[in-house]
Amino acid sequence: MLHDESKRLDLSLLIIRIIVGVVFAAHGAQKLFGAFCGHGLAAVVENMGPLGYPVTIGEFFGGLGLIVGFLTRFSAASLIVIMLGAIGMVHGKNGFFLSNGGFEYNLALIGLLIPIF
Repeated sequence: MLHDESKRLDLSLLIIRIIVGVVFAAHGAQKLFGAFCGHGLAAVVENMGPLGYPVTIGEFFGGLGLIVGFLTRFSAASLIVIMLGAIGMVHGKNGFFLSNGGFEYNLALIGLLIPIF
């Protein structure tokens, strides 16, 4: 029975990894390549300054790492730091709710990343 529980846990983490990985890879692709109606790296760096480079690269490659299962703990930790930065620098001042530009979405992503980490 313990073996079945372990398999269910592994499957649950795989599903979370893939879904969260797709979310981050897609957002990173918007920032890095201008995909999915994104603005591209130049616009991100213009808006965020040099910090835009590691954020963009971290989101895209961190997301890919989660999808394929490569350095998953490192990817999850990096993405948690990026989300904490987004809360601290952008969304925190707007309160909790996403409808007001708040940090609700970032917090939900952190909650999904913690079990992977």
